[in-house]
Amino acid sequence: MPDASFPAWQVHPDVWLLVGLMVAGYATAIVRLGPLLAPAGRPAVTTWQAVCFGGGVLAVLVASDWPIHDVAEEYLFSVHMVQHAVYSVVAAPLLLLGLPTWLARWVLSPPALLRVVRFLARFIPAVLLYNAVVVVTHIPSVVDAALHSGFVHFSVHAVVLVSALVVWLPIVSPLPEVPRFAPLVQMLFLFLQSVVPTIPASFLTFGSRPLYRFYEQVPRLWGVTAMDDMRVAGLIMKIAVGVILWVVIAIVFFRWSAEEERRERSATPAARELDLDLSRMGLGQ
Repeated sequence: MPDASFPAWQVHPDVWLLVGLMVAGYATAIVRLGPLLAPAGRPAVTTWQAVCFGGGVLAVLVASDWPIHDVAEEYLFSVHMVQHAVYSVVAAPLLLLGLPTWLARWVLSPPALLRVVRFLARFIPAVLLYNAVVVVTHIPSVVDAALHSGFVHFSVHAVVLVSALVVWLPIVSPLPEVPRFAPLVQMLFLFLQSVVPTIPASFLTFGSRPLYRFYEQVPRLWGVTAMDDMRVAGLIMKIAVGVILWVVIAIVFFRWSAEEERRERSATPAARELDLDLSRMGLGQ
């Protein structure tokens, strides 16, 4: 198979339209709905939230546009894996962090939708959802169908992103109606999310032949063979995604530890005062 040249720059109007709709929808909600739904005396959106949402939209754009989209669709499955990783562990949490509580509540205002999201964001359903999406979207027949049909391709990416939004709710939910897990449960939840995908990743990393016929038949970019491409894809799923999740676990742990230490410090004077009162009443040790 002859070596391929790097794909020339090209515009993807559908990607820019989607990103434009995301930005326009967010801005319109802030300007039109914010004054009506945001708590009185508080800004409709904070700078941090706007930056996070912008970062999430930028992640979607980078993963969906040239050159990542073109290389993933025409040459390398490993770059296709990068797309999924960006959607699931970068774009999704950033988009949720960018949602003010009032906006998240408005989006989930239909009672049926809220019930479904609340159920899927519970521990067991969320673990099953994340891993089901990982497995199904890497079945060879699904991958090959996505690469031969623009509609299927878009649908697969939409499923990856939307399911990731639900799965990240227990960690960064902006909405009390869909509460975050306690810190220890968050760490266990993220640990499971980092471990289970190593199973399909192992089939990619240690397989004896390429799993995807499409990527066996395309021209080789940078001289990367189909087998090497598949192994790199497995390493991205196993190591790169795992590292991001473990960084989040570390953040959760240190924030929880700092909060516990702060509570102990603030509780110490009260505890001493209580002990003193009990001693005066003859109830102390």
